[in-house]
Amino acid sequence: MPNGPVFLERQTYRMRRLMDAVRLLPLLGAALWMVPLMWPLPEAEGGGIAMSSALQYLFGVWLMLVVMRLILWRKTRVQDAPASDTAE
Repeated sequence: MPNGPVFLERQTYRMRRLMDAVRLLPLLGAALWMVPLMWPLPEAEGGGIAMSSALQYLFGVWLMLVVMRLILWRKTRVQDAPASDTAE
């Protein structure tokens, strides 16, 4: 083991964290899509959440996931491009 701290290049570290975010995005989406399953039904005592509200929530989650994926894709593409130019 080295005596000093392990040095990671800043660009490499950021790219790894971005790729971790890309890998975790489907898990986040699945967890957020399961939230309406925990909501009480409108027929239950004390009311509940209407189906239209649940569908709006699901569409909002889907839209958020698409936007997040687009942002992460652009960041990983921009950071990956200079590395391929220097490999010549």
